[in-house]
Amino acid sequence: MQVGARNKLSGEVIEIKRGGVMCQVRVRVAGDAVMESVMTLDSAEEMKLQIGDRVQVTVKAVNVMLIKD
Repeated sequence: MQVGARNKLSGEVIEIKRGGVMCQVRVRVAGDAVMESVMTLDSAEEMKLQIGDRVQVTVKAVNVMLIKD
């Protein structure tokens, strides 16, 4: 599958928090940084996501904002 997003990071699923309809998936990427994705439970089940799976985090954002205290 090809996607238009250019920001891709490889990582490992370290936590999956399931709710009623959605789930939050935490992924450890390079430098021990952690990124999160939210998706429907149906999508996570179709992907057969499990802790320890290797995945690619693909980021495509319209806005990137910096806030300085």
